Amino acid sequence: MIELLVAYTPFLIAALLLNISPGPDMAYIIGQTAVHGRKIGLFSTIGVISGSFVHVLAAALGLSAILATSALAFAIVKWIGVAYLVWLGISALRSSFAKSNDTNPDEPSAPISSKPMTAFAAWRQGVMIDVLNPKVAIFFMAFLPQFVDPAMGNAATQFFVLGMVVHLIALVVESSIVLMVAAAAVRIRGHHGLGVWLKRVLGGMFIALGVRLAITQQ
Repeated sequence: MIELLVAYTPFLIAALLLNISPGPDMAYIIGQTAVHGRKIGLFSTIGVISGSFVHVLAAALGLSAILATSALAFAIVKWIGVAYLVWLGISALRSSFAKSNDTNPDEPSAPISSKPMTAFAAWRQGVMIDVLNPKVAIFFMAFLPQFVDPAMGNAATQFFVLGMVVHLIALVVESSIVLMVAAAAVRIRGHHGLGVWLKRVLGGMFIALGVRLAITQQ
């Protein structure tokens, strides 16, 4: 057991560093938590991890090789992902600028609290954001094989287990961040003006992530 732990220490360190490094997923989760609160932040985290794990399964089964070798497949997934992110951004911006019909003319207009974000919607959104990012698939194809040991048995099984460990670490790290951000954002969300701008920042962040994905090369 000790020998196994020592053998996989470099992998565990790499997985931890991977998950604490700032990136699009982290920015998305923080933004969702700041705007919608702890529950939505946690379900967004689970969604992102679920979507990312789809790529691990695909890579273990050899399906992700299609994205790595086919420019057409890569482009199709990428541009669907870009369209989805931009749509989310525009939707958030429109919602933040929308006016309520019963607003007092002497008071600053408030945004319509359109349909509240549900836990399922947050999970689904997180899944879609990662599934439609072909970079995630290619990353796992490059990262995990470095730690697969042919002497340990079936490579696909090892790939699956290593991917599960990466995502368990991600769940712990990102959930901790959600709890900290949620605690800090309680007062901000209660302040109308800051809450509106926070939602606009979230919308802008979605569009920026879409642009970032759009300029990604295979």
